[in-house]
Amino acid sequence: MPQVRLIDDAGEQVGIINTREALSMAQERGLDLVEVSPTARPPVCRIMDYGKFKYEQSKRDRIARKKQHVVHLKEVKLRPKIEAHDYQTKLQHARAFLEEKNKVKFTVTFRGREMAHPEIGQKLLVKVLGDLADVASAEAHPRAEGRMLTVTLLPKPGKPVGKGGTPSAAERAAAT
Repeated sequence: MPQVRLIDDAGEQVGIINTREALSMAQERGLDLVEVSPTARPPVCRIMDYGKFKYEQSKRDRIARKKQHVVHLKEVKLRPKIEAHDYQTKLQHARAFLEEKNKVKFTVTFRGREMAHPEIGQKLLVKVLGDLADVASAEAHPRAEGRMLTVTLLPKPGKPVGKGGTPSAAERAAAT
């Protein structure tokens, strides 16, 4: 690599010069010579403070990670003979999970003779889908897995969570 295309610390293109000369220019300024594009002919190098560059890059990455939301799968377990109040409580929990942009998996578990009437569990899941239709949509139809009936709900796209978006469950509780 006898010659490189050099870009100085101000972002101006110096031109194609000898590698040793580029290295000495960087040392005179107390900066580093960084190879930006090794596959180009001739390779492109830049004079910069590499430590400062890495620091600013890590800062940008940290800010980007802070802004992203990881979707979790939350599970709400139901029984075919669930009482109305228990149903409403579990529905509120599921609604809070969906408003926080998490997936929710509803599971109806059958025990003993309850397996003779799986239509009760189907009706319960259809009711759940209807009650949460404003904030969620079903990923697939309810399906049977042994003694369980499951359906996964996805949050509907809407306003972003956090600043200016829909309040989280904790924020709603604090407001009341």
